Amino acid sequence: MTKTKPDTSQIATEKLTEAQAKAELKRLAAEIGAHDRRYYQDDAPTVSDADYDALRRRNEEIEAQFPALVRTDSPSRRVGAQPSQKFAKVRHAVPMLSLGNAFSDDEVIDFVERVRRFLRLPAEEKVVSTAEPKIDGLSCTLRYEGGRLVRGATRGDGAEGEDVTANVRTLADIPGELRGKRVPDVCEVRGEVYMTKSAFVALNERQKAAGRQIFANPRNSAAGSLRQLDPAITASRPLGFFAYSWGEMSELPAPTQSGMLKWFASCGFKTNPLTQICDTVDAMLAFHHEIEAQRAGLDYDIDGVVYKVDRLDWQQRLGFVSRNPRWALAHKFPAERPRPSSRRSTFMSGAPARSRRLRGSSR
Repeated sequence: MTKTKPDTSQIATEKLTEAQAKAELKRLAAEIGAHDRRYYQDDAPTVSDADYDALRRRNEEIEAQFPALVRTDSPSRRVGAQPSQKFAKVRHAVPMLSLGNAFSDDEVIDFVERVRRFLRLPAEEKVVSTAEPKIDGLSCTLRYEGGRLVRGATRGDGAEGEDVTANVRTLADIPGELRGKRVPDVCEVRGEVYMTKSAFVALNERQKAAGRQIFANPRNSAAGSLRQLDPAITASRPLGFFAYSWGEMSELPAPTQSGMLKWFASCGFKTNPLTQICDTVDAMLAFHHEIEAQRAGLDYDIDGVVYKVDRLDWQQRLGFVSRNPRWALAHKFPAERPRPSSRRSTFMSGAPARSRRLRGSSR
C-alpha cells in the first residue's frame, strides 16, 4: 500500500516536531513558489493577499523555531519570481528587494526600537521616517544615462527582471529625459506602475463595448498592460507611475529619503502627495490609521503604508537582513471585506478572469 503523507499544515507551529517542521517548510516553499509564479509571471493569482501573507508568516515562524532547517529555496530568501521567457532579461545593478511586513501597531513599535538598538541611538535622538501609501501595482525600475531613459525593467526575482523599455516609454508619467541641473550621469529611478480605479472602470467599459476581455481589477490590469509584447497595447492603456525609490546612482542628489522624493518631483516624476514625515512612532501609527480611513475614497488601490528611515546615512548603516532592508517596513491593512483582494484576482490579456492572490513579505 502507498503511504499517504501526513498533513502538517494544520499543526500549530509550536507543536511541530523537527521532522514535521522539515516537511512543512518543504510544502510551504513549493506552495508559495507556485503562488509567486502565478502572481508575477502570469498576473493570475489564485489566493487572497491575506491567505498569501499567512503562508509566508507561517514559514517565517517555523524557520525562527527551527533555524537549522531553513531551506536554500526558502521564500524568506526569495523576491518575486523568475522573469518570463517572453521578454529579454535585465540584470539589476542593485537588487530590487522586498519589504518586511507588520500587521499590528506593536510590530511597528518593535521596528523603531530595533532601529534604535542597531544604531545605538541615545534616548533623546528621534528616528525620523517617511510614511507613504503602499500602492498595489507593478514594481518597475527606470535607468537613465546622461539624463535620458535607456531602459525599463520589471522587478522579476529581484536580481533579474524583464526588459519593458519600449512599453515604459509610452507612459506619460515617465519622462524620456530628466529635468533639472543636478542629474547624475547614471540614475535608476524605481516606483510603481498602477491603474486608477476610475481608469480601470472606463477601460472595462471600452473593452465591453468592443466585445473584448473584461479585466478583473486595477492591479492585474496594470501588470498585464505593462507586460505586453506589443507596446501599442500598453500605450492604449491608462497607466500611471509613482516614483519612490532608486537603484544604481552615480551620486545621490539628497541626504534623506524625503529629499530624494522632492528631487524625483523636480526631475519630472509624480510622487505620492499623501507622503508624510513622521518623527515619532505615534505619528507613524496615526498616519497609518488616517490612510486606512481614506483607503476606500482613494482613486487607486493600496494595501498598507510603507515606513522608511529618512536619513540615508542611517539606511546605509542599517543595511539588509536576508531579502529585506532593516530601515523600511510595510504596515499592512486588514483584508478588505467583502471586496475581493485586488492583489490576487486574475488578469492576463486574452485569459479568463479567475480568482487570484504579496512583506512576512511584500510583493
